[in-house]
Amino acid sequence: MKPSAIKAYMQDHLALYIFVSVLFLIGVVFGAVMVNALSLDQKQELGRHLNYFIQNVDDGSLLGAHQEQSFRQTLGLHIKWLVLIWLLGLSVVGLPLVFVLDFLKGVLVGFSVGYLTAQYAWKGMLFSFVSVAPQNVIVIPALLIASVAATHFSLQLVKTRFQHRRGFVAQSFWRYTGTTVFLGVILAGVSLYEGFLSPYVMKWIAPMLLV
Repeated sequence: MKPSAIKAYMQDHLALYIFVSVLFLIGVVFGAVMVNALSLDQKQELGRHLNYFIQNVDDGSLLGAHQEQSFRQTLGLHIKWLVLIWLLGLSVVGLPLVFVLDFLKGVLVGFSVGYLTAQYAWKGMLFSFVSVAPQNVIVIPALLIASVAATHFSLQLVKTRFQHRRGFVAQSFWRYTGTTVFLGVILAGVSLYEGFLSPYVMKWIAPMLLV
């Protein structure tokens, strides 16, 4: 894409990017605050599950055959999320749910990082940096781009509904679908990292949390 085309694209979509990014950030803050709202029993239950997971990371249980399973599960989750955004973008009615998904993604990230930090202080922050941050540096922008594409396409449907410009709608649909497929390929690459490389990185940090 030419620099001029990129500039024009950003000018046309900047407001949408700001909107979905703010929704995501609000979700992150909300997720972090939710950690403080947990009861003592809930914190202890989550702590047991987290300790079990970290022990599995430390003893290498997540390596070998488990890595392929982790890759498939992670890929499936990312693709399902992406396809859901794509489907919701095909109708004006489903558009608000795209924004809900952006907010929920922020909640998940905020809660994960917030709980690890609350449970293990700076060690939890370090663990979240190697276990949560690397893939989300790509996953989050990809999902936000998908959300903007879905919003733009849905708004285009509203604009052209009474103009009988079927060719224009078809062209926008294939561009929208092509963007989604491209993002799916990127998320597949991220899933490879999460499934096959991330366990080794987490294994390096895990002993610090078990001390």
